[in-house]
Amino acid sequence: MMPVIYLKPGREKSVLRRHPWIFSGAVGRVDGSPGDGETVKMVNSQGQFLGWGAFSSKSQISVRIWSWDEEENIAGDFFRRRLQQAIAARQMNNALRLVHAESDGLPGLVVDRYNELLVVQYLSSGPERWRETLADLLVEITGIGQVFERSDVDVRALEGLPSRIGPVRGPEPPERITIRENGLDFWVDVRKGHKTGFYLDQRANRARLRQLAVGRDVLDCFCYTGGFTVHAMAGGANSVQAVDGSGDALALARENLALNRLPSEEVEWVEGDVFQTLRGLRDRDRHFDLIILDPPKFAPTAAQAEGAARGYKDINLLAFKLLRPGGLLVTFSCSGGISEDLFQKIVAGAALDAGAEAQIIERLHQGADHPVALNFPEGAYLKGFIIRKT
Repeated sequence: MMPVIYLKPGREKSVLRRHPWIFSGAVGRVDGSPGDGETVKMVNSQGQFLGWGAFSSKSQISVRIWSWDEEENIAGDFFRRRLQQAIAARQMNNALRLVHAESDGLPGLVVDRYNELLVVQYLSSGPERWRETLADLLVEITGIGQVFERSDVDVRALEGLPSRIGPVRGPEPPERITIRENGLDFWVDVRKGHKTGFYLDQRANRARLRQLAVGRDVLDCFCYTGGFTVHAMAGGANSVQAVDGSGDALALARENLALNRLPSEEVEWVEGDVFQTLRGLRDRDRHFDLIILDPPKFAPTAAQAEGAARGYKDINLLAFKLLRPGGLLVTFSCSGGISEDLFQKIVAGAALDAGAEAQIIERLHQGADHPVALNFPEGAYLKGFIIRKT
């Protein structure tokens, strides 16, 4: 008999709005003994059907909802339809996100394509339980026979799941593969690189940066493997100073510049802490026409927002001091715990403290292959501004 999750009285409102998460505090009782990832039936306190979901005994999110349709059977055909729907909605190129978890109706599943390789992340107990089925379906639907797993993210620990990296279907991938983005080529390390190897969500923003860079002196902070730097040089930047704390990332960034036959003499690579580097540039009275701030996730959850806000304010304040009049600041936050409204207030406070007058001239977000379901606003994690210092 399928386990049943009874919610506490009045705690079904978010489910009726089709939000896909049920937190442990909303659970009244559990009939049965569901295993992690097992499909459970969710009902309100009166026993009325609400949805089918994947159970987790360890996470604060007790259930992630698969479907609100009482007639649905959570099995292979269900996952086939969801995967087909997600993949069919994408405008295909050789590097993109094919499945974006909750926003594609598949909570906890991420699938990225790099040429003829799929990289998957099983982030929660539900996809973990259906791991083999999902891998087979991905091969069937895409025709790509090589599937590599990068389930080495912190959120798996919250589900009581171990970190795991390795082939799921097909052979071990090469140490590096190449992709093409906006007419430029990049090396990607899918085994050790950030996320699944590359920041696919910034594709459109890198293309916009390329347009802005012409004739400008550029400072690219947290440059990683050089996505923004390469686009800036391809766009005709006068110079780029690229800063990152990882020597390995900078080495690959240099290779990405060379791969596109772009001049290297106008690019200065700086390995070091970005905060300290910005302060050093301020003390040396250096100035730039275009500054990019694309830091890692400072606040994964809202509980960490206060500490993250200080970090965001610090780097943006320093950036305003380094910008020439008329210069542009392209600043991002990928922290789920920082809303766009809060991020704007943080950046406004940084400008005020820096004594800078500034205007937002464009707002930036993640690409179309990272959609945001209307019933899951948490999916809008990447937010950015193009700001002009007047």
